Amino acid sequence: MIAQLSYSSGISDVPLSGDTIGAHLDRPVAAHGDREALVDRPTGRRWTYRELAAEVDSVAPGLLASGVELGDRVGICSPNRAEWVIVQYATAHIGAILVDINSAYRVHELEYVLNQAGVRTLLAAASFKASDYTGMIAEARPRCPALRQVVLFDSPEWTDLHAPVPPEWPRLSADDPINIQYTSGTTGFQSTPRATTHCPTTLGPTTLSPRPNPWGPNPVAPPPSPTAGSTPRPDPLPGPTSGRARPSGL
Repeated sequence: MIAQLSYSSGISDVPLSGDTIGAHLDRPVAAHGDREALVDRPTGRRWTYRELAAEVDSVAPGLLASGVELGDRVGICSPNRAEWVIVQYATAHIGAILVDINSAYRVHELEYVLNQAGVRTLLAAASFKASDYTGMIAEARPRCPALRQVVLFDSPEWTDLHAPVPPEWPRLSADDPINIQYTSGTTGFQSTPRATTHCPTTLGPTTLSPRPNPWGPNPVAPPPSPTAGSTPRPDPLPGPTSGRARPSGL
């Protein structure tokens, strides 16, 4: 029996888009490049769509240069921060699969997910509240044979991950998987992920803040996957979401 792709979308007269995440970002950059795309309130950082695309186009080739290849699983373990959005776009841009790891996991759960998903590169915050991710990763890493490299945000390694745009990007399809999500809704640590999604998903532009978003709708394309607790702006593109499964809340 040959496995076939399964698609789920809401009721709409608008057909599913065949664009990749990279193409989905290129349109608003060209049409609304100076409009605000991402706000990180705790740090006061802001990106327009043009600035966001430039950051993505710097991190994506850095991942390629570090050895990340088409189809590789790149894990991310972090609370809300702008780098999550940048990494989601960057991994999708090169055909890597971002594995969203529940930031509340303990060492045994982190180890299980890294091994089950086959994560080869892990991007993480150093710590958050009572979670010492640096120590947890160091403890789990010897038992995770697939894990080749770990990069902590705000570290010299993260800065070094930025690189010039390559002469040619990997050739991608909208059917390529781009995200595996382990969420707080996953029952038990020895379980399968709640969702795998492919290019593209359609969500609102993101403000990294627990407070209500002060902006109204904006006719620009959104980030592909919000982080835990982020506040998306209302989606001005109400067409169907394309995916192998609808993402559960992160």
